[in-house]
Amino acid sequence: MSQPKLLDTPLYALLHKDDITGFNNERPKDGPIDMVGGDFRGLDLRELNADGVDFTDAYFRSADLRGIDFRNSSLEGASLAHAQISGAYFPPELSADEILMSMNFGTRLRYRTR
Repeated sequence: MSQPKLLDTPLYALLHKDDITGFNNERPKDGPIDMVGGDFRGLDLRELNADGVDFTDAYFRSADLRGIDFRNSSLEGASLAHAQISGAYFPPELSADEILMSMNFGTRLRYRTR
């Protein structure tokens, strides 16, 4: 099982400094943003522009994700244990049950493939 990791990128550093506005201003306007396997535990990420961000295998334990639009993000394998998610949008491939299992038990998110 993969462990959360501190990524060595300027954009990731902005998130860990609670500079969401800085992240949103500095992010590339097009193309994916690689945050695969990142450790976002306990961070307040409200107001984050998550469009096109690859959060595959990321850890969001106890993070504040309220109001974030993840519809165009990859969350496969991410863990949402005890995260705050009210008002957040999730990719349509994720069922409500899958999200609840991850929030309550820390399971990894699995996309529906049918």
